[in-house]
Amino acid sequence: MKVFHVAALASLLWLAGCATPVATDKPAPPAAAAAPSTPASAAVANAPAPAFIPGGPLQPITPADAASRGVAQLQPPADLWERIRRGFAMPNLESDLVRQQEQFYSTRPEYMQRMTERSKKYLFHIVEELERRNMPTELALLPFIESAFNPQAVSSARAAGMWQFMPATGQYFELKQNVFRDDRRDVLASTRAALDYLQKLYGMFGDWHLALAAYNWGEGSVGRAVQRNQRAGLPAAYVDLNMPGETRMYVPKLQAVKNIVANPDGFRTELPLIENHPYFQSVTVPRDIDVQLAARLADVSIEDFKALNPSMNRPVILAAGTPQILLPWDNAKVFERNFDAYSAGQYASWTAWSAPSTMSVAEAAKRTGMSEADLRSVNTIPPRMLIKAGSVLIVPRSAKMQNDVASHVADNGQLNLAPESVTRKSTVKAGKRDTVASIARRYRLSPAQVAEWNGVSASAAFHAGQQVVVYLPVRASARHTPRAGAKAAGHGGYKASKASPGRRTAKPAHKR
Repeated sequence: MKVFHVAALASLLWLAGCATPVATDKPAPPAAAAAPSTPASAAVANAPAPAFIPGGPLQPITPADAASRGVAQLQPPADLWERIRRGFAMPNLESDLVRQQEQFYSTRPEYMQRMTERSKKYLFHIVEELERRNMPTELALLPFIESAFNPQAVSSARAAGMWQFMPATGQYFELKQNVFRDDRRDVLASTRAALDYLQKLYGMFGDWHLALAAYNWGEGSVGRAVQRNQRAGLPAAYVDLNMPGETRMYVPKLQAVKNIVANPDGFRTELPLIENHPYFQSVTVPRDIDVQLAARLADVSIEDFKALNPSMNRPVILAAGTPQILLPWDNAKVFERNFDAYSAGQYASWTAWSAPSTMSVAEAAKRTGMSEADLRSVNTIPPRMLIKAGSVLIVPRSAKMQNDVASHVADNGQLNLAPESVTRKSTVKAGKRDTVASIARRYRLSPAQVAEWNGVSASAAFHAGQQVVVYLPVRASARHTPRAGAKAAGHGGYKASKASPGRRTAKPAHKR
């Protein structure tokens, strides 16, 4: 009898388990995403409801209950595109602007192919992060709109990377920008910052379309636009706001890409296969190492290495500042094995050098044993610039140097430049009792220079009315006098009008 009761209980549990949907491995979408959607394009299916998990003691269910509840999918998505489709959770936007953008993308197959092929290296990581944060997977498509998935993209307003961060906003979200690296381009760091920012904006507005508008236009601008409509008794949704043209097109562009991903056959578009597994993994770099050597030890091309590590500004990776690099999944172990076995010499042929005082590039080159052309090239120093005191430059590393670059330099090193002084020969009339020294003081020159220019000694005196040769700095305003009718400053774009942090500081049409 005891055995019978155990068997009966096991059967009951098994039946209840079969009748009760189980939770999927994908987190439920945010509360706002579960709200009723606006009418959507037929290409986009509605997001599935979260699986229902009962609490308390198990109870038998009726056939009607079983028919009304969803069934959890036991098979993982065949590829990453299907995984993204399953996570769509934003309300869909239906408008003529969306149709216009669908037409734009679907009639440019080569452009779509380039974008989607480029995304293969990064999409899995972005989708993983979105699911971990319980965010809609449509956001994984946002870099298509921002940068065409190019981590090296730089806008005319200096927004950089896949997610197009402005310098100030990058700093706000702890993206390092120094002489060695720019984390706005870093795959992991910029994705973390972008999702942090999007979550922050969603928390402010409670609406994903408004959050996206704020990501493009700035939260201050969107907040004021919402307030204007509310004060006027008008609706304050995304489609109701008065906003710049680029922001007006921003969500329709994302919706169009979403529709194409949801139904590529319907738009005669072919998406490349992106397998549902990681493309890369992180590898620890214990020593400073040249970028070229790191790529060689990993057995990857320099182009592929830079595509996964696009934040590096210089030909050397500093372990104290960039302790990890990204490598294709199968090459990570190759790198570790070859790094340990490497015995051909030092890992890094470059190191950091701090300028002790403000100096010319020629003088800095002489002190570091480089040609002026090489110093300019490796440190990207433009012509007619001085290197300011405290600036950090990349210079050759001697074979005897054992220590790697210190962490405070690797994390904070900056290259600060100042324009060289441009002078013009002038003559001034000496007054009564003028001397070389008094002329030098008047024009902020050295007595030795004044004496040399006039062929006299540094202690000489001038006669009243004597013509004295001096070389005086030419003011920048005199060298670059604007044309009549030219604007004094700015480029006629929208002003930065948002509160901290400010992602955009120029007119919205900065990325095209």
